[in-house]
Amino acid sequence: MQDPVYFGDEQVAPEEKTQRVHGVFASVAARYDIMNDLMSGGMHRLWKDRFVAKVAPRKGEAILDMAGGTGDIAFRMAKRGAEVTVADINEHMLDVGRERAKKRGLDGLRWRVENAETLGLEDSTFDAYTIAFGIRNVTDIPAALKEAHRVLKRGGRFYCLEFSTSEWPGFGNAYEAYAEHLIPRIGEIVAQDRDSYQYLVESIRRFPRMAAFESMIADAGFAQTGHTPILGGLVAIHWGWKL
Repeated sequence: MQDPVYFGDEQVAPEEKTQRVHGVFASVAARYDIMNDLMSGGMHRLWKDRFVAKVAPRKGEAILDMAGGTGDIAFRMAKRGAEVTVADINEHMLDVGRERAKKRGLDGLRWRVENAETLGLEDSTFDAYTIAFGIRNVTDIPAALKEAHRVLKRGGRFYCLEFSTSEWPGFGNAYEAYAEHLIPRIGEIVAQDRDSYQYLVESIRRFPRMAAFESMIADAGFAQTGHTPILGGLVAIHWGWKL
């Protein structure tokens, strides 16, 4: 029997977590983008702009955007000329992304249902691998990081945008109070789904701190790892290179 893992604050079997995370994003897909605006005061757009600037996608590069569902990161990279494959374990999120891409006239994106832990993609395929606000929902994070390393070409780069814990005195505690008490309430009112947003709050709290996650990236085989905190580490950009 496999060891239990955390689904938010609850311990469950690994297979159950994967299924329940799928259910969360199936539930929130239709309201996912408006909820991001409400929960972050629109700041997630600035974070994503900064993230893509750090990735620095170039024309003709093959990039895998994992957990890219609704397309926010992929659209930004495609506009810079990159050839982006959008992968997500949840087909409902991909459906939302395809519809958004159609409205924007972006027809060059590839869309795939993929589990980050067991990618159905060939070795050494991509110049870059990106994942934004998705790694904390993966059941086996080390496995996903090793898969990212496998599908990158030599010299390829890994970039991750994820919530962490702010180290600014006072701000971190204030945000935790906001997240704990208000985000589930907003989810209940806007998305008619309090439980899913309660999970998302708990998943952020459970995610490793910045230095610990950087060590996990290095353990997966990446070199020249690093991270840049945003708002004291409330959000962080992590990276590593396949050498």
